Amino acid sequence: MTGFLFTFTIMQTKQIYFPSLESVKAAAKKLNGVASKTPLSLNTNLSKQLNTAIFFKREDLQVVRSYKIRGAYNKMSSLKDDEKKRGIVCASAGNHAQGVALSCKLLQIKGTIFMPSPTPNQKIEQVKMFGEEFINIVIEGDTFDDAFKAAKQECDTKNKTFIHPFNDEKVIEGQATVGLEIFEQATEKIDYVFVPIGGGGLSSGLSTVFKNVSPETKIIGVEPEGAPSMLTSIRNKKNTTLHKIDPFVDGAAVKKVGDLNFAICQQNLDDVITVSEGKICQTILDLYNKDAIVVEPAGALSIAALDFFKDEIKGKNVVCVVSGSNNDITRTAEIKERALLYANLKHYFIVKFPQRAGALKEFVAEILGPNDDITHFEYTKKSNRTNGAAVVGLELKSADDLEPLIQRMKENNFFGDYLNDKPDLFQFLV
Repeated sequence: MTGFLFTFTIMQTKQIYFPSLESVKAAAKKLNGVASKTPLSLNTNLSKQLNTAIFFKREDLQVVRSYKIRGAYNKMSSLKDDEKKRGIVCASAGNHAQGVALSCKLLQIKGTIFMPSPTPNQKIEQVKMFGEEFINIVIEGDTFDDAFKAAKQECDTKNKTFIHPFNDEKVIEGQATVGLEIFEQATEKIDYVFVPIGGGGLSSGLSTVFKNVSPETKIIGVEPEGAPSMLTSIRNKKNTTLHKIDPFVDGAAVKKVGDLNFAICQQNLDDVITVSEGKICQTILDLYNKDAIVVEPAGALSIAALDFFKDEIKGKNVVCVVSGSNNDITRTAEIKERALLYANLKHYFIVKFPQRAGALKEFVAEILGPNDDITHFEYTKKSNRTNGAAVVGLELKSADDLEPLIQRMKENNFFGDYLNDKPDLFQFLV
């Protein structure tokens, strides 16, 4: 059965909304001159490394530096005149907010934008810049879901229109134009598309386009390990709310995906995988160091997944959607830290220093390896007459150096405890 017939059957029996190809083409026409037709470019480094053709769909090059302008503008331009006059409200960790803000200015609609407190300051400033006098920003809660609840309350009390970041037909149709562009730009048959998943707007729209125009293309959804809302829902066969998430990948960390998006992705995606936050951070650093490409954590998701498919995609044509580049430079230290931890090169210990002269010198000269570097040192108050404890962070040249280091520490009575595998303590260091 072809992808088109499969989609048609689902629509009839399950009554699931799927954006039609005509509606996506109409959205693309509406977005002409508003959203850029971003490049589909071959990445030479990864193509050589993985022995395949890796193409980047560069949504990080949009004017708002993410694909979110597509869905936001398509939705807001479809509002009725009275809805535009009353104004709109949205909730966002940053990228949707920028798309909404620019759309407010272009369409001259007043908007209130709720953003969670962990949102990088760089994104908040960008929202202000794009929206100018047409938007008002409200910082609310610790997660997207907290901001979402506050935004919905604002809509209910003031009779404004809510612009959902993903669970909306017009938003999905707008995001689907990414898939349409990929298909139109490709000069060869596309075997795989890797697409990041947050709430599911992009993945549901893009996958529907491909199921209609290129059903043999495999669509792989990628989520952060700390927020696997789509994967959990698909495994449970129902849209499931996560009780706790890691908000680090702020552009893709939601507790629950959209109902519309889940229904579509459950049928359309060939696979959904998660990638650890550390792996995402290493991908961010590699893209910057090797290709001079700046991406945010969500923007690196699709690329970070490639290693897990390296045998399967060999010799194929593969597209990774680079969804955004709104990265705050103040996060660089944390990104490097998480990357080193993922690579097993950064380690934290409680070190017991004998209370005698020369103990620290002995630790540096005889316990540490020649390439080991102390990156954190916090000495606590002496607790007894013989030993004083310090929290010490070490960066190693090779992961293989860890076990010999621990052995030397134990043999010379310096070892107190290893903190990397103790999350309750480790959270205070990273």
